[in-house]
Amino acid sequence: MAALREDEALHYGIQAGDKVEIVFSKSKRLICDIEFSSTLKPGYLGLYKEITDKFDVESEDIIELSLISRPLSIEAIKRKMRGEDLNYEDIHSIMTDIVQGRLGEVELTYFAMSSFVRPYSEDELYYLTKAMAETGEMINLPEKVVDKHCIGGLAGNRTTMVVIPIVASLGLIIPKTSSRAITSPSGTADTMEVLAPVSFSMEEIKKIVRKTNGCMVWGGGLNLAPADDKIIRVSRPLAMEPYDKMIVSIMAKKVAMGVDHLIIDIPTGPSAKVSNVKVAKLIGDKFKRLGARFGIKVGINISPADQPVGNGIGPALEARDVLRVLQQHHYRPMDLENKAIHLAGELLELKGFCRKGQGKKIAYEQIKSGKAWEKMNDIIVAQGGKSDLSSEEIIKKVLKYQVLAAQSGEITYVDNKAINAVCMNLGAPKDKQAGMHMHCRYGQKIKKGEKLFTLYASNSTRLGLGIASINHNQLVYFGQKGLDRAESRNHTPGILLGKR
Repeated sequence: MAALREDEALHYGIQAGDKVEIVFSKSKRLICDIEFSSTLKPGYLGLYKEITDKFDVESEDIIELSLISRPLSIEAIKRKMRGEDLNYEDIHSIMTDIVQGRLGEVELTYFAMSSFVRPYSEDELYYLTKAMAETGEMINLPEKVVDKHCIGGLAGNRTTMVVIPIVASLGLIIPKTSSRAITSPSGTADTMEVLAPVSFSMEEIKKIVRKTNGCMVWGGGLNLAPADDKIIRVSRPLAMEPYDKMIVSIMAKKVAMGVDHLIIDIPTGPSAKVSNVKVAKLIGDKFKRLGARFGIKVGINISPADQPVGNGIGPALEARDVLRVLQQHHYRPMDLENKAIHLAGELLELKGFCRKGQGKKIAYEQIKSGKAWEKMNDIIVAQGGKSDLSSEEIIKKVLKYQVLAAQSGEITYVDNKAINAVCMNLGAPKDKQAGMHMHCRYGQKIKKGEKLFTLYASNSTRLGLGIASINHNQLVYFGQKGLDRAESRNHTPGILLGKR
């Protein structure tokens, strides 16, 4: 935002909310929205301190200001909202205007939600992915790389942080860029940040990868598909992400990173992002067809999502689970270990590293022998983290609250979305220490008074919010009530209508 006196702005035909370009020097330009101010002196422009600091502007500096015409991409967004298909020029103009800051948050939000009106066609998905990748940086490594990606939405499930060191320890190149969490209490970038920094330039990433064969970094810290991170920002408040948008978001970054073999994990269950296998297969087919147009061989793993994967939910608690698996700790979550080994094996076989049926055995040996942990330690250190970090020093001093079972019975439904809601109220993912540890599992028989969950929060206010959230969100159900709940949630949402 920048501020002008109302009388001066109107004299030049500038209305409140209009976009202007501010030129500080030949190399320093800024596009921002205008708001009116009654306190500015005539001839002055008001700027926030972070802008003046960033552009090294003094209070008496002379700047050039010009009104920016309404972006043509707005017309393309309007056509998409009416259900029309867009061509490559339309979509490229939208991506360019997003990257250059020519679209405000209102226009951006309309575009982010436009695929709820009508799913993208196969050509539109290709155009979106191509334009999103090409309007940012491309890694351009000399070697082809492999990758594994989960579509998210399932609490815990930090398999990526186990798969990366397994695969990298075998000599394959696997640079991982991840987004922040959108619909869950933590993403890979949020969790890895507990162990090491995740924000690097492209050149720094290349150095880390050359040294270790892999990395786990935040894609938003790069100019990697930069339009995507702006779209994610407007999607996060409602915790909504259309399936087509999700597919494009994932594939654009894979194209930019030069991936040629990719495993996509699609957790599927009544309270997951994808509710049933039918929808999961439709999404998987779209991933495969889109990948083929970019020369990427895609394998799909549709996994059951009856409950969170691992015991910890929230950045630090999930990081502890990851290290417990890699360090073969006695209390490691075996569901996380087994799923990660399976996915790593699938990726090795997809790449042609080994024969069909041999991947899982090879992946297991890398964990059992300690080679995967050695590689993870190398990656942590290369990214600026502490060497030989113990899983048991991850959790800092926090407040805790135990949730006990109010009745006895068998757990027949675990509400992943309710768990996410409670953890977000506790402060995750922004507060790295916030979240919960699960003591119960789907199908387990519980006695009244036994521990179900332990809540973690950094302060009493957040802990109080988490406790209050439990009163509005039932996390586990028993007996027939749970079966009925699962059935009622197992429906096909109208976000993806199939192939067009």
